[in-house]
Amino acid sequence: MSYADALAYLETHSNYDTTGRITSPTLDRMRALMAAMGDPQLAYPVIHVTGTNGKGSTTQMITRLLMAHGLSVGTYTSPHLERLNERISRNCEPISDDEFAEQVAAVADLEAITGVHPSYFEAVSAAAFRWFADVAIDVAVVEVGLLGRWDATNVCESQVAVVTNIGVDHTEYAGPTTLHIATEKAGIVKPGSAVVIGETDPELAHAFMAAGGASNFLRGPDFDVDENQLALGGRMVDLRTPTTVYPDVFVPLHGRHQGDNAAVALTAVEAFFASPVPGELVAEGFAQVVMPGRFEVVGHQPLVIIDGAHNPAGADTCASVFFDDFDPAGRRLLVVGCLQGRDPREMLSALRADEFDVVLTCTAPSARGMPATELTSAARSMGCEQVLEHATIEQAIDRALALAESDDAVLITGSLYVVGGARPYLRKVL
Repeated sequence: MSYADALAYLETHSNYDTTGRITSPTLDRMRALMAAMGDPQLAYPVIHVTGTNGKGSTTQMITRLLMAHGLSVGTYTSPHLERLNERISRNCEPISDDEFAEQVAAVADLEAITGVHPSYFEAVSAAAFRWFADVAIDVAVVEVGLLGRWDATNVCESQVAVVTNIGVDHTEYAGPTTLHIATEKAGIVKPGSAVVIGETDPELAHAFMAAGGASNFLRGPDFDVDENQLALGGRMVDLRTPTTVYPDVFVPLHGRHQGDNAAVALTAVEAFFASPVPGELVAEGFAQVVMPGRFEVVGHQPLVIIDGAHNPAGADTCASVFFDDFDPAGRRLLVVGCLQGRDPREMLSALRADEFDVVLTCTAPSARGMPATELTSAARSMGCEQVLEHATIEQAIDRALALAESDDAVLITGSLYVVGGARPYLRKVL
């Protein structure tokens, strides 16, 4: 099977990213595939990460801290921005095309033999678990795809189970309250798990504390960010874990929330080793953190920023970082596209669209892209001063860059698909 064949095979399987629907939420198919493979997901320890926002950043931080210890680290994330290979990596290097094709071919063979028909995400997850075993990683850091209890990644047995925070998202599967969502996400906790809980709402945190893990570490009483200051290129934070205070840690990501993610990540790594992390390894690990598409500055004069905020909580954080941390001197231009299923007015309100000088709407490059007309109507109903509608993200970017002067700032956001389309195009035009 070639790489192209592997992609074609996957496209014949049901894909939530394309349809927004999940048929028959269950782990039965995934368990059957894993058993047929010899359960490769049990061949290495796992740190399993869930949460409404911050999973990607926290997963990357954990990975870098483990790498600073000299470990071989497999990382599984979703979705990808530009290429599917991004989802599966070893020591932050994506799986090669040939290796990816080999792993997908193994899944396809087992599908033919067992009669088990996995979804797109299940097939990719199975390929990731198998590759990690084949290349003999020391530890896997696995990001949940959706919620937790019946997510395809939940066939693993986590040594550490991590929750970043709980917000309102995916209520079609776990609604209507945040407590329902927390309970679903708490399904990743196993009897042997050390549970690191970044959520501070007592009722929601209790859902994880009551999930039956071996130990619990709760943000506030057990770990936290004691100081969180704006710094050039990121944040300077003092992190307190259950064992140690780590002062003056530089986190090269934008936004106060990244300090919260750093505290969760460091506590997770301490829980994994059951010991403090040497200060020099903390500094080394965090210094290497890179998060494409998460408040990523891709251009100057004008300032151009892309951010994958795709729900109201993420959009609110994105707007806070943009207005409070960056506070651009010139005009503010918002390029925005969302997926269907979102409330366009709620997303635009969270992004503070009415505080931008120009709002440029587009249809997100996805089968689930919300028509730009819906975003345009919502923006105008909010009283946005100037709203310009475009069919594609590329057209919206072209118009924004044509309008922007050197002191202006352009924020491109609303969906990871928007960011995934914007990144390669901006490399061509900036």
